[in-house]
Amino acid sequence: MNESDLRAALTATTRQTVTHGLNKGSTGNVSVRYGEGFLITPSGLPNDTLEPEQMVFVDMEGQASGSLKPSSEWRIHRDLYQARPEANAVVHAHSSYAVSLSCLRRGIPAFHYMVAAAGGKDIRCAGYATFGTQELSDAVLIALENRRACLMSNHGLVTVGASLDAALSLAVEVEELCAQYWRASLVGEPVLLSDAEMDEVLEKFKHYGQE
Repeated sequence: MNESDLRAALTATTRQTVTHGLNKGSTGNVSVRYGEGFLITPSGLPNDTLEPEQMVFVDMEGQASGSLKPSSEWRIHRDLYQARPEANAVVHAHSSYAVSLSCLRRGIPAFHYMVAAAGGKDIRCAGYATFGTQELSDAVLIALENRRACLMSNHGLVTVGASLDAALSLAVEVEELCAQYWRASLVGEPVLLSDAEMDEVLEKFKHYGQE
């Protein structure tokens, strides 16, 4: 995609985070890799009214172009693109169930086979740090090692994907898993799948979907 198309796609994805109930108001942020940097949503503006020209380009040195400030979490996005060459999009959300679990500082264990959609046998919860800091980005990168999604203590969730659609779809799936785990935990202690059972699921996921 050229820059104009990426700006339009990023805007559409950002608005979809509101439609899917992942974000409200100006919470959360979305980015897409572009050139020697990335395009990211601006800081403090409502997600459902953003326009393509408001997306902010940030280079890998953290320098933003234009008159608008990038999201305060630009470091997470920059660091993920540097560490994960396969990642072309990042979605960060403040969705209700993910936030609820993150405030308990509880990740998602292998209570359901779809946990493997995030790349492993569990979905970790990153350690707490103040929003917008390098310390928070460092904590997220640790939690995302060999994973495509994680929760963030007292904060929300982050997903990475090969495309905007992939990152958004995974964020929707993780929020649903958070809701299911939360509900199951109200009734009792969810029965977890074994490592062997999750290994089998992870192997099947390598060939899941359309080729």
